[in-house]
Amino acid sequence: MTKNFSQTAAFIWSVADLLRGDFKQSQYGRIILPFTLLRRLECVLEDTKAAVVVESTRIAEMGLPEEAQEKFLIRASKRPFYNISPMDLSKMGQSDIKDNLSTYVQSFSKDAREIFEHFKFEEFVGQLADANLLYKVVQKFANTDLSPKAISNHKMGFVFEELIRRFAESSNETAGEHFTPRDIVRLTTSLVFMEDDDALTKDGIIRTIYDPTAGTGGFLSSGMEYVLELNPDAVMRTYGQELNPESYAICKADMLIKGQEVNNIKLGNTLSSDQLVTETFDYMLSNPPFGVDWKKISGEINAEHQQKGFDGRFGAGLPRVSDGSLLFLMHLISKMRPVVSRDSSTHNSPQNSNQGSRIGIILNGSPLFTGGAGSGESEIRRYILQADLLEAIIALPNDMFYNTGIATYIWILSNKKAPERRGKVQLIDGSNLYSKMRKSLGSKRNEMSEDDIRTITKSFGNFEVVDARVLDKPEEVKSNRGRQSANPKSEPAKTFASKIFATHEFGYRRLTIERPLRLSAQLSDEAIDSLRYAPKPFDMVMPALYEAFGNNWAAGNDSDSDNSNYGDLSAVTLEARAMIKADFSELKESQIKDVLNTKIWQSQLALMTKAKALQAAIGDKQFDDFNEFEKVFKQALKDTDVSLDISLDVKEKKQLLDAITWKNPEAEPVIKKTVKVANPLYGAFSYQPSGSNKSAKIVEFQPDSDLRDYENVPLNPEVTTTELIESYFAREVQPHVPDAWINADKTDAIDEEVGIVGFEIPFNRHFYVYEPPRALAEIDADLDAVSTEIMQLLGEVHS
Repeated sequence: MTKNFSQTAAFIWSVADLLRGDFKQSQYGRIILPFTLLRRLECVLEDTKAAVVVESTRIAEMGLPEEAQEKFLIRASKRPFYNISPMDLSKMGQSDIKDNLSTYVQSFSKDAREIFEHFKFEEFVGQLADANLLYKVVQKFANTDLSPKAISNHKMGFVFEELIRRFAESSNETAGEHFTPRDIVRLTTSLVFMEDDDALTKDGIIRTIYDPTAGTGGFLSSGMEYVLELNPDAVMRTYGQELNPESYAICKADMLIKGQEVNNIKLGNTLSSDQLVTETFDYMLSNPPFGVDWKKISGEINAEHQQKGFDGRFGAGLPRVSDGSLLFLMHLISKMRPVVSRDSSTHNSPQNSNQGSRIGIILNGSPLFTGGAGSGESEIRRYILQADLLEAIIALPNDMFYNTGIATYIWILSNKKAPERRGKVQLIDGSNLYSKMRKSLGSKRNEMSEDDIRTITKSFGNFEVVDARVLDKPEEVKSNRGRQSANPKSEPAKTFASKIFATHEFGYRRLTIERPLRLSAQLSDEAIDSLRYAPKPFDMVMPALYEAFGNNWAAGNDSDSDNSNYGDLSAVTLEARAMIKADFSELKESQIKDVLNTKIWQSQLALMTKAKALQAAIGDKQFDDFNEFEKVFKQALKDTDVSLDISLDVKEKKQLLDAITWKNPEAEPVIKKTVKVANPLYGAFSYQPSGSNKSAKIVEFQPDSDLRDYENVPLNPEVTTTELIESYFAREVQPHVPDAWINADKTDAIDEEVGIVGFEIPFNRHFYVYEPPRALAEIDADLDAVSTEIMQLLGEVHS
């Protein structure tokens, strides 16, 4: 048995040869992993096994509760776990092996026993027994030396990780759910820990590391490995929580093998049920699921946001329900340890862990820019940037993960930034730092070499600006299928770059720009006739019903006509309903009942009659000044109300005005109200109607929602908000649309100043390199060649 961990893992995985044919490939890991753990635990306990068995027999006669028994047995075991059975894998008889193995596993301490339960170990043991393979598998592991003398805890962790990787490869459809590729783990871990290298080498160092989406524990293991390489005497305490029971079992087993306190690894949904609610940590690493929907737990999340605010985890805001990535980020921020003040007496003590925290989290592109000013996503970015927590964002190559090929980014956050980093954010474009894999693993087609990782960590560590420099990378191998262009487009060079920005450069203030509503009005016959039909949702179905069944109704245009049967569909209800169901299936049953009722038709007829009366008083001429028309309309309504007892309720008036008015850019603006002081920047204009002899007055206009626009004004902390927005408006808006104004009612909820503050990180825009299009002559030459080829093929067909 070799002590090389990769060869050991390969030897263990050879058990798959026994399973082939009786089990699916995706099930191999579910059998091999728990048996490997079982054998390792057995080997670790071998030295103290006899003492534990004797102690178990002694205390069994004392009638102690289970917790008290555990304390005695752990003391005898000299390990955080134990097994009270005198059996081991080599002593399992072939005839009773299933029952003996079950009893053996149940003899472990609670934490170890729980791991096998989450593996559903007994279920697979039963399947192995049914396939007559259980004895062979048990013998294979019984003859595998996994003792600490043969392979250390550190190397056993590598063995377990290698088995997990093989398991992931054999079940690619689910690999990405619990397994982060090693190259990404190494890069993220290095970025998080490298700033603390000096502190981590001190004597007596104690640090904690946490992953809220622990998966199989890859990040926790990598963090421990990094620190122990720097300082073998350091104490690293791992914490994590995982939703998937099987991944949780693997993680817990890995931590158990490495001597960690497995009670710190929790099972459950981190967002809805944080089981480490009072804990804070030195280092946090996470690869949460991309675009995870949190609708199922929205009740708990919303309640915490509304009731606790910033005393909870989600005070800054909530992202859209379809993507909970930023919820995980806010959860991590809530776990940050405070920075001890410089005058603290314990500040220089290496054991003191209250030295702030560092976070590394992998996210897709959505959290960078999704959501406009005032949205939950924007407010979360605002909080992170204004609190100066974000150190860097690194763009990774595509096709790096097992279950997705989309663009991904590493966010590095800290509440203990170095002085030169304060108020700044570093963006690193590492999207071209990759090599093609010889064999794809699911969606993972690319991998990062040690040199690639070193390039990023060096740029981050030096906090340097790197102008786009061409990388020494081979060109992509293109497919030679199909017709090849005579003048192929050259591939853009693969480059690496790093840029540094002030945090406020990602912020802007969104101004709402209004323009006046301009209406024309006319009481035309066509407009009045349109009042025969109610507005949405009846504006389409009523004309169809009128055309099909209204020929027997009275005309409805003469006030002296007998309109008692107008709108009566009782004789044709079945035909009308069938037509509605066939042609207007979007209507609900309650709406169908309304449109088949005479009442809605009669009310529309009454409105038409009122409009005819107003037309008689006003005439049918076109008004291009709605302010003038409104005066005439009100007077006519008042006069006809006296003579003909006509009145319009709010709903009727709105429908009538909608029917007889339309937007006209040549019409006069509609006045909202008069004011005392002119301020055209904010909508108070000195106004005199065209062709009017009246003196000008100061007014505010009704805004036209269709002409409403928004301007994003970059933040500038060196000037006041008023100066910022007014100078921008005067420079960028007013010269082009003189009648526009700033809506001063749209203010920010936090600073209460005009304009809503938003933050976004347009990563790709900052690294975009312009590529000139191909010359037209080259494109024409390719088109001519294709056309000639097509004509030749057509000639061959016809011949």
